[in-house]
Amino acid sequence: MGRYISIEKIIEETKEGYYSALHRSSANWHNGKHNLMPWWECFCFVILQAYKQFESRVSVLEHSKGIKSATVLSAIKQFFGEFSIQDVQAACPTVGRDLIRKILRQEKEEERLICLGREGNKSFVAIRLLN
Repeated sequence: MGRYISIEKIIEETKEGYYSALHRSSANWHNGKHNLMPWWECFCFVILQAYKQFESRVSVLEHSKGIKSATVLSAIKQFFGEFSIQDVQAACPTVGRDLIRKILRQEKEEERLICLGREGNKSFVAIRLLN
């Protein structure tokens, strides 16, 4: 599940609660009287949210045509900031590079991505625009 769903994104979306739970769990740590339960409950919530997203994504993919295209588009939505074709390939191991390039070009033409060009050994670097 962690390969297809960004746990970091879920933590980012709930960062106030996450950091609050982390703070509460670390209180009295130096005395050996800390309580891990607030952090544990928050962590379990994050994992549960990730599995719900994963289940939702799999359900959509099972019931539609263009499964590989949908997989790529779904993976792109998980990226924050810059990403490359290699990043998309890692998130979509069953999808060929040519299809990924085609979808990235379409997203660029539809102005949902900004192409930043080449960076180092990465062949296509882009930023996803938030809609």
